[in-house]
Amino acid sequence: MSEPHHDVLRGFARTAERHPDRPALVHAGRTLTYAELAARVRATARRLGPDPGAVGVLTSRTPGTVAALLGTLAAGGAYVPVDPAHPRARREAMMAAAGCRTLIATGPGTWAPDGVRVIEPPDRGEPGDGPVDELAAVGADAPAYILFTSGSTGAPKPVVTPRRAISVVTGALRELFGITPADRVLQFASLNWDTCLEEILPALTGGAALVFHDGVHSGSFRRMLRAVADERVTVLDLPTAFWHELVRHLADERAALPPCVRLVIIGGEAVSPPRLTDWRALDTGGVRLLNTYGCTETTLITHAIDLHGPLATGEPGEAGERAPAEPHGTAAGERASAEARGTAAGERVPIGWALPHVVQRVSEEGELLVGGPALALGYLGLPEATDARFVTPEPGAGRFFRTGDRVTVTRGGALVHEGRLDHELKIRGIRVDPAEVEAHIAGHPGVGAVAVAGVTVADHTTLAAYVVPRPRPGRDTEHGRDTEHGLAAEVRDYLRDRVPCHLVPSRITVVPELAYTTSGKVDRAGSHRRYATN
Repeated sequence: MSEPHHDVLRGFARTAERHPDRPALVHAGRTLTYAELAARVRATARRLGPDPGAVGVLTSRTPGTVAALLGTLAAGGAYVPVDPAHPRARREAMMAAAGCRTLIATGPGTWAPDGVRVIEPPDRGEPGDGPVDELAAVGADAPAYILFTSGSTGAPKPVVTPRRAISVVTGALRELFGITPADRVLQFASLNWDTCLEEILPALTGGAALVFHDGVHSGSFRRMLRAVADERVTVLDLPTAFWHELVRHLADERAALPPCVRLVIIGGEAVSPPRLTDWRALDTGGVRLLNTYGCTETTLITHAIDLHGPLATGEPGEAGERAPAEPHGTAAGERASAEARGTAAGERVPIGWALPHVVQRVSEEGELLVGGPALALGYLGLPEATDARFVTPEPGAGRFFRTGDRVTVTRGGALVHEGRLDHELKIRGIRVDPAEVEAHIAGHPGVGAVAVAGVTVADHTTLAAYVVPRPRPGRDTEHGRDTEHGLAAEVRDYLRDRVPCHLVPSRITVVPELAYTTSGKVDRAGSHRRYATN
C-alpha cells in the first residue's frame, strides 16, 4: 500500500483552521463558515464509517453535496455523483458499475437500489474533536472519485481517479487561477461532472467562498449577471458554448460584466474566433479570459492559455506560425510567454501549454498523449478498454492517456486542437461517443438502422439522429405516410427513459436508408450530408 495521502483534505482542513469564521459556502442567502462546513464534513464521515468504499451521492445544488464530497473523502471512500434527474435504470447501472454500497441523499427523496444503505447528510456539525484530514488514512493510489464517460457499447465507462491525481491538480489550479481568500467563486457546473471540482476544490483549499445562486441557472443572462453582481462573484468557470452565448448577449445588449469579476475560465469545446473578437471589443481588458483543456481521464485541466486580459501578452489577431508536430511534443514545464496566438480570421484558437505537472507527447499521427501524476487509474472493471487508452509508448516511458485529440504545436510551443481522430463529440462540454447513442436507439423495436452525427448550430454542437424504420405489420403507410413523426417521437421518449438529456438528439429524422462507406460501415457524416437539408 502506498503511503497515507491527505493533500486535498489537508488543504481544506488547514484553511478551516486559519479562517474558521470566513464564508466557505453561500447558498439561498445563508452563509456557512469554514468551521461550520468542517464540522459537517466530520459528521458526514462519521455517519459513513471507516472504509465505506464507493459512495453514491444524489446531488443537489446545496451545501449538502459539498459536505458529502468532502465527507466521503474524509472517511476514506470514493465519491460517485448520481444525478437524480437521470432515468432510474441509468442511476442503478452507474451505482452497480461503481460498486456503491452506500447512498447519500442530499436532496428530497430517498430512492436507492436494493441492498444499498441510505444515509441522510447532517444539516449541522456534531460534537467531536480532531482535524478533518485525520479521520481516515488512505494511500495516494486509493480512489478519490468515480465518474462516467461515454462508451461505444451503450454503457458509460467508470473512470477511477486516485487521491494523488486530484491533490496534484487542485494545487495546480489554485495557482493557475490565483485563488485567494478574497475570491468568491460561482458554483455553475453540473455537480455530476468533473468541471464542478475545478470550482469547489481550489476555492475551498484556498480560503475563498463558493457561491450557489439559482438565478444563474434561470436561462436569463440578465438574471445571471445580476446574481453575479449581487453576490460579488470574482471567478466564473463556464462551458465554452455558454460563454459564446454570453458574449452575444453582452455585445447585442451593449452590456458589461459586473466589475467584481476578475477571471473567466472557459473550456469543453473549441473557442469561436468571432466570439473572441467580440469579447475583446467589449470592456473586458481587466478580466482574465483563460481557455482550458483536459479530459476526465487526465483529471480536470491539463492545458491552459490566457486569451485576453492582464496576463495575455498577444495582440488580437496575432497568429502564431505553426510548427510541425514533433513525435514527442513539448515536455512538461517547457512553456513560452503566455501569448494568445491563433486568433486571426480562419485560425483555430489555441488550447495552450501543459501545466507544470503534465507530461505531454504528440504522436506521429498528431494525437495528444498526456502523462504525469494526474492520470486516472483506468476504467473500473474494463481492462481491455483501459489497456487501449492508457498506454506505455516505449519501455520506461511511464503511462500516457491517448486523448484521441489531434493537435499541432505553434512556434511558441502552445497546442492547437485540430479535431478528433475518432468520432467522439463534445455536447455541452461533455464528451459523447455517437456509438453510445446509436446503441440505445437501436434497442427500440421499431428501428432497423441508425446513424448519429454532430451538428454545429450557433457556436455549439448538438446531436442529430437518422433512423431507418424496421418493417412492421400494420404500420400506417396510407397516402405514402409512414408515421415518421410517430416513430421519431417514440424514439425520443424511449431515450428519455434510459439516458441523460445530453444523449437525446435534438433532431431525430426518419429516413429510408443510410449512407455507407465502401467497406460497408455506416457513414455518419455521409448520412448527415444526405438528409440534413431535406
